[in-house]
Parts: sequence; structure tokens; C-alpha cells
Amino acid sequence: MKPLAYYPPFLKTIKNYQRSTFMSDLMAGLIVGIVALPLAIAFGIASGVSPEKGIVTAIVAGFLISVFGGSKVQIGGPTGAFIVIVYGIIQQYGFSGLMIATMMAGVFLVLLGMFKLGTIIKYIPYPIVVGFTAGIAVTIFTTQMKDLFGLEMAKVPADFVEKWIAYFQAADTINWASVVVGVLSILIIVVTPRFSKKIPGSLIAIVVLTVGVWLLKTYAGVNSIETIGDHFTIKAMLPEAQVPAITWEVVKSLVAPAITIAVLGAIESLLSATVADGASGDKHDSNAELVGQGIANIITPLFGGIPATGAIARTMTNINNGGRTPMAGIVHAVVLLLIFLFLMPLAQYIPMACLAGVLIVVSYGMSGWRTFKALMKSPKSDVIVLLITFFLTVVFDLTIAIEVGLVIACLLFMKRMTEATDVHVILDEIDPNEDTDIHHVEENLIIPKGVEVYEINGPYFFGAGNKFEEIMALVGERPKVRIIRMRKVPFVDSTGSHNLTVLCEMSRKEGIRIVLSGVIPKVHETLRKAGFNDLVGEENICSHIDIALEKAREMVKEA
Repeated sequence: MKPLAYYPPFLKTIKNYQRSTFMSDLMAGLIVGIVALPLAIAFGIASGVSPEKGIVTAIVAGFLISVFGGSKVQIGGPTGAFIVIVYGIIQQYGFSGLMIATMMAGVFLVLLGMFKLGTIIKYIPYPIVVGFTAGIAVTIFTTQMKDLFGLEMAKVPADFVEKWIAYFQAADTINWASVVVGVLSILIIVVTPRFSKKIPGSLIAIVVLTVGVWLLKTYAGVNSIETIGDHFTIKAMLPEAQVPAITWEVVKSLVAPAITIAVLGAIESLLSATVADGASGDKHDSNAELVGQGIANIITPLFGGIPATGAIARTMTNINNGGRTPMAGIVHAVVLLLIFLFLMPLAQYIPMACLAGVLIVVSYGMSGWRTFKALMKSPKSDVIVLLITFFLTVVFDLTIAIEVGLVIACLLFMKRMTEATDVHVILDEIDPNEDTDIHHVEENLIIPKGVEVYEINGPYFFGAGNKFEEIMALVGERPKVRIIRMRKVPFVDSTGSHNLTVLCEMSRKEGIRIVLSGVIPKVHETLRKAGFNDLVGEENICSHIDIALEKAREMVKEA
């Protein structure tokens, strides 16, 4: 496999960049930067870090993904999908552990892209993607109950079930003022698109409710509504780059979380890029996109950021507002930087219940409940994968869900492949009208006495290896020649080659000759490398069944 000849779209577009294009990208980048602000703050806090770390992620990763990624219109930054995994890693390994895991994930993503494995990510079964996305949505929704209802809790348990038990135990501490703020934020976000397609509802909700809560505190003495400033001290300055202490023991312990971040980031970014292709009429480079995502996740943690990937909502906002080149993503990062440096202290007045409302709307959008409901009508195997992935994500964590979901999906795929491969025996005659590898079509081909014809339909791999034994056990009298028709075998793996070799060796010990028929070139080459030509003889590997039958007649006469 040749490594990727890496050449991001940014380098292509910048060569012939025009003023008119820049004005369009400038407006799109400005709007996307405003849209990204409340989400970056909300995702940062929900992930267990300070709000400025969410914005730093949007600035640094957003810039790097636009410059080094494989899509012209992709907008990168923190996303809701990472909230659960980031929060879990911080709880177990601390922020330094998150930094190392994110950087490791970045290295994995770069390697995936450089070795052209971007397309493989697309083959992850759809029920797994829907299952863990819906699971993440439920988990995000659950984490926002404390702030939405203003519950007084010393510590919120990490476990899903324990979390809800703790919520019910603290139900007598509900702050109804916080509930009103949270509900109003949800209503504003839901209603805004009916009146304005340009200004995001989340921004309007935050501005309106922040001003409202400030007025209540200042002039009405209402101090019961918690704000960001009650929990965080916000610094409006970019942190200096810091490299965490990396040891081999730490690296080994973080392999699983890093792989989860890499897989989730790859899926999210490529899904977002694919959706963007449909909306913009462009075509992204999936391998270059993974390289760009990897670079962003290697560098962003050095400045205190968290994992980042392509964000579908912000990418679509970019496209809908005229963004057509990576310059729009760069402008979006610059806009966020300016807001961060000059307006960030105002974020301390934002009510926590308002951010909870924003994330509840985000979780609803992520849930994809209509898709989930539709998949419940799919074959049972897909439903099993969907439900297991969903419940493992909710009850345990995303790492376990992805690992178990992929294993189950692989097992079910192997079962389906095994069922798709059929081996049957023909003892009397072959109808030429039903075959494609027969020269003579005037009459049925009679199978000589002492000859058996076994036909393999489908790929011959480790899952189908014992089917020959099952069929041969049903045939009583031993033949003198066995013809194995392989015209419908698209590939043979090493286990299939081994099984055929064992069959030929056993047949030779019993005095039975083997003839192969209709072997396609690709399969023939695989068998040749396995030494099959020496075992049965090159002359006994025939291209057509009529030639194979003629060979068998001669062998029967010689026997």
C-alpha cells in the first residue's frame, strides 16, 4: 500500500483565490464564528473542563482543520459526541491524561490518512453509528439535569443509573427560577428558526437570558440562579503551549481511550464531510481529511484544548451562508479568537441553566430518534447491534460500546457470509442452460460414473470451510474423481486455501483424484501461492466444466 500523496484543498484554492470569493467566505466565517461561540462554551463545561478550553479548541482546531483537512467547507471544533468520552477520561486519568490520549488519537488519525484507510472507516456498520450516537445523546441529556433544575448536589455520580437515583434524591432542592431559565432557552432555540435563518437560536437565548438574569440579580436581588462565574474563573488570554509528561506506562494505559477518540473523530468528520459534499456539490478527500483531523488533535491539546472533529451543524451553517473554501473556516477561528480576547469576561454572567437548555436541544438533534425507530424494523441482527451499542453507551461507556458493537457486527457479518456460501454435490448431469462456463450447449452434460461434481457458490473463507465435510458425509460411495467447480467463488482466504489443501491430501490418500473447474484468475493466483498447482497439477485446473469432465473421464479409465 503506497502512502498518501498529501495535498490539502487549502493549497489548491489559495493559488487562484479571488476577492469576490473572500467576501463570501468572510460573511460565512463571521456567522459560523458567532454560532460556534455558545456551543464551544457549552461543550467545554459539559466535558468537565473550563469554558475557555472549549473556545481554545474551536480556535486552534478550527484553524488547523480548515488548513490541513480534506474538505473545502468543513468546520472543526469541539462537538457533543466527545462530551461523554472526554468527561470519562478526565475523571479517570486527569486532564494530562486527556491531553496525551488526544495526541495519541491524532497520531492514529494521521496514520489512517497517510496509509489511505479513510474509506475503511465508512464501512463501520450503520446500526453501530446510530446506536452510539443515540446513546451519547441520552447521556448528554442526563448530564444536564442538575443545571436545568438547579439541584443542590455536592457531587454528581458518573454512573448513568446512580446519576438518576441521585437526581431523584435531590428533587426537593429544585430551583424553579433555574427551571424557567432552562425552559425559556429551549423555547427560544426552537422558535428562532421560524423568524431568522441567519442568527442562531442558541446565541439569542444566551444573550437574552444572560441580560435577564443579570437584571434580576442587580435590581431584584434574585441570586439563586447559578452562572458560569459561580463555578469558573475565566481568563481572556491564550494559554502557553505545554507538553505533558509522557511515560510508556501512561501511553499503554491510554491506548483504548485514544483509539475511541480516533474512531469517533474519524466517523464524525467523514460523516460531516460527506453531508457537506451533498450540500455544496464538492467532493472531499477522506484520507487528507483524516490527516488534517490528526494534526489538529496533536497540536490542540498543547494549548489546553480537548478533542475536536468536523461539526455537521457548523459546517452546514458555513455552506448555507456562502462559505466555499477553507478560508471561511479560518475566518471563523479568527472571529472566535477576537471574541475570546475582548469579550470573554462577559461569559461569567451566562446562566448554567441556559447552557443546559442549549445542550438539551443539541442532544435532541443528535438522538436521531426517527432513524433509530426506522432501524428497529431492520433484520434482527441489525436490531441486536443497534440496541447493544445503545445500551452499552448509556449504561457503561463509549469505549466498551464501540468495541463490543464492532465485535458483534463482525460475528454477524461472518455468519451472513457463511450463509451466503453454498456447497452442493451433482451426481448425474449438468444442465448447460443454467451455466456460463460450458462450451457445448446442445445437450445436458452427463457426469461419468465414478465422478462427483462439487459446486461452491460464494466466497470460500474460514466460515465455510466445514461445508465440504458436511456434504461429503451425505454421499455414500467414494468416487474415483472429484471435480470442484469454483466459477462462483470471488475470493479464497488462507483458511479456505488450507481447507482445500487438506481435502486434496485426504482424497489422494483415499486414491481419489481432484480436478478444479472454472477458477477465476484472482482465485487461481491465491491457490498458486498456496502451492495448490503442485498438489493437484497445473493441468488439472481447468477453465470450463466440459474440459474438467473430459479430464475426469480419462482419469476414470486410467484408474
